[in-house]
Formats: sequence, C-alpha cells, structure tokens
Amino acid sequence: MKRILITISILTLALASIGCSQQKKWNQKQKQQMRDALRQYREMIYLQDLTDPEFIIFTDDVATDIETAYPVYATFMQIPGVNDTVDMFVVTTIIEQLQEDAHNMRHLYPYRYLVSQGILPDKLTHEQQREFYKCFAQKVNNTYTNLNQFINAILADTSSSSQITQMQQQCANDLFNWVIEVDEVEVVE
Repeated sequence: MKRILITISILTLALASIGCSQQKKWNQKQKQQMRDALRQYREMIYLQDLTDPEFIIFTDDVATDIETAYPVYATFMQIPGVNDTVDMFVVTTIIEQLQEDAHNMRHLYPYRYLVSQGILPDKLTHEQQREFYKCFAQKVNNTYTNLNQFINAILADTSSSSQITQMQQQCANDLFNWVIEVDEVEVVE
C-alpha cells in the first residue's frame, strides 16, 4: 500500500513538473510578438545595413537569447524596464557579432556613410569595398586589444581627426590613392 501511495505521489509530482515546464515555454504567438517588436531596432546604424535575411537571423538570435534567459513569458513581460532589457539584449548581440568578425564593421560604418563623409570615393566595386573593410578591420584589431576599447573609441569619435577616422583614411589612401585634402581657413578678427 505504501509503495502504491509513493508511486502515485511520484507520478503526480512528475506530471506536475512536466505540465509546468510546458507552461514555461513561449508559445508561437509570443515568439512572433517578440520578433515583431524587434523590427523597431532596424533603424539602428548597425542594423540598417543588414540585408533582410541577415536582419531576420539577427532578430532570431536576440529572441532566442531572451527566451533562454526568461523562459516564462509572463515573468519576462512583468519585469521592470522590460524595454531596457530588450535594448540590452540587442546591444549584446551586436557586440557579439563584432567580436566574431571585425568585418561586421561595415554595418557600423556603411559604405554610403563613408562616401558622404568624404572618406571613400563613390562607385567602388563590391570587391574594393571588401578590401577597404578588410584593411580597416585589421587596423582596428591591431589598435584595440579588446572590444571595450573599440566601443569606447566609437563613443568618443566626435571629430574628423579621431583615431578611427584616421584609420579609415589610411586604408582609403593605401588602396585607392584617395587623399583627403583639408583647406585651412584662417579667421581674422
């Protein structure tokens, strides 16, 4: 009799834990809502340059990380600052992608942006752009020992004479003999 009661208790406990674990998973609708919400991040400079398939992979990575960290959807939605938490996951995923491959800097410094800044000439071929980003990534990897230093340099990048801009100009000059000339203007009072 005791064995039957113990077996029933264990079975009940096992079934209850299986039922709870199924409730913890995000359902398809909740997952889709998270991916839809992540579309608003498409306007971030890093994400603007992603192709549609690259952006879908990016949002899937972010959504999966959130689902893993917060397996119970209701709990996730109730945490204070849920939008700040999503922001943190987006930025963390961007940083992870930069750590994986410095060539992802093409998303931080898109070609059209560098043309508008006078760093690169217009109408470069895809191969020439690739060579530029390869050179630039190598200079960044040689200059900054870790990603935090690079991120801090990006945040401090407020002038045309910054270290990052100088690296970009060096690569443009080395590859395309593209020299930026700055006319100095003397102000007389």
